[in-house]
Amino acid sequence: MSTGSMGLPPGRGVLCSGNIVYDTLACVDAEPRWGACSFAEKIEYHAGGNGANTSIVLGTIGIPVRILGAVGRDAQGEFVLDALCRAGVDVGVIDRVDAPTAATVVIVNGAGDRKFLHRTGCSDLLFPEPINFSAAITAGMSHYHLASIFTLPQLRRHAGVTLERARAAGLVTSLDTNWDPSGRWMEDLASCLQHLDYIFMNEDEALMTTGCSGAADAASRLLQRGVGTAVMKLGARGCAIYTAREEVICPAFDVEVKDTTGAGDCFVAGFLAAVLQEAPLGEAGRFANAVAALSVQRVGGVSGVPPYAAIETWMRSAALKT
Repeated sequence: MSTGSMGLPPGRGVLCSGNIVYDTLACVDAEPRWGACSFAEKIEYHAGGNGANTSIVLGTIGIPVRILGAVGRDAQGEFVLDALCRAGVDVGVIDRVDAPTAATVVIVNGAGDRKFLHRTGCSDLLFPEPINFSAAITAGMSHYHLASIFTLPQLRRHAGVTLERARAAGLVTSLDTNWDPSGRWMEDLASCLQHLDYIFMNEDEALMTTGCSGAADAASRLLQRGVGTAVMKLGARGCAIYTAREEVICPAFDVEVKDTTGAGDCFVAGFLAAVLQEAPLGEAGRFANAVAALSVQRVGGVSGVPPYAAIETWMRSAALKT
């Protein structure tokens, strides 16, 4: 990737859809028990959700980004809209609806591991029909990223049609699977695969989706079903990227982990930012690893990610895991 400011040509931006969530993060030393009062080291409030996290990081890095989604007409909705705007995200097509903003309580232990309690709220009302990629929605955008389908009950029914329409509108397509609380996995994902240029998933999601325990085998299964590039998030080991022609392994950076909330979304945003700059896959994976590594050193899904120039500066001196 070239150094300096992002400086992308006009029309090179990301249209993102996904859930927009009000997050409450509680950092604890010990597992809370029913019927007892436990102390938290800190309790913080953040904008969250796969769609919001990915969009905020893209905006912070310097990528033009517009988000499709909804929030309620409540204080939590105002909070997350403000966070999106401050990151430079275009919120002009976000709906305000008469339902509570989606919310998550995240419990983080001393090792950075998490437990989630999620209320879907207005996410239940989102995208009752496949998205219509009108000229107004796609103006200035070259890429459509579907940040989650499994937390959007209505969109998961016709996500394949939505992705097909995105490609017909001339957009490069990508999807981050995330975890499926309903356990349907490939039942709802299958119709998406032939319309995807990029798919992102971690090893647990790959196992649940394909039945394959290894990243390479899972990626092979996805490529056979029409995906262009399969990007496997390997957590503390970095990432592996697969196409029909090559395998690219990118080791993780060696950092102290405080909170892994949103790290996967940060990774995806970093990868997309690199792709928009036409970086080779290895450079895209390394940049994505850097964005995720910066994120996990701070509490909060996206609070540790700086602008693009600062990420490149950090990468020049950061050590890789061996």
